[in-house]
Amino acid sequence: METSFFAHETAVIDPDCSIGEGTKIWHFSHIMSNCYIGEQCSIGQNVVISPEVRIGNNVKIQNNVSVYTGVICEDDVFLGPSAVFTNVINPRSAIARKNEYKPTLVQKGATIGANATIVCGVTIGRFAFIGAGAVVTKNIPDYALVVGNPARQTGWMSEFGQKLKFNAEGIAVCPESREKYCLENGKVLKLDDQLYAKTKP
Repeated sequence: METSFFAHETAVIDPDCSIGEGTKIWHFSHIMSNCYIGEQCSIGQNVVISPEVRIGNNVKIQNNVSVYTGVICEDDVFLGPSAVFTNVINPRSAIARKNEYKPTLVQKGATIGANATIVCGVTIGRFAFIGAGAVVTKNIPDYALVVGNPARQTGWMSEFGQKLKFNAEGIAVCPESREKYCLENGKVLKLDDQLYAKTKP
């Protein structure tokens, strides 16, 4: 049967998966049952996507990433090499805790760097940037840049992945896209988003 996605001959795809048009699944990856993977995704080598994981459109998952049950990645998410998710806070080999999985949400456009670990039960905000090797243990705001173990915020990032420098009025301009951002009450919004938020009913 012809498919609308590409899977390398060494990839294993279990029954009852939904995989979108144009998605590519590379060497030795395992896509487990009841997953949803959107369109135009790239699933690198030796990736595991566990049952019932939800992956949006245009998601890039690099080599050796483990995405466990309970994780949702929205559109345009980037998962760097060897990034790891968890789904149980207090795992023990001898104690079954499959009914205690905690959900993790990675929102649109977020980046998770190489070797980062995402402890379950958190939300990573839109266009947030998790540095390589960071260990995320709590919710991350939209556009935040976090690094270290445990991950701590060190700044803000634009949608193009450039550091934002805010002036005295709380305005920053992305040096790549020239889009403007506003920092107000500890939150960052792209200027168009802020105007929309103030005018919508």
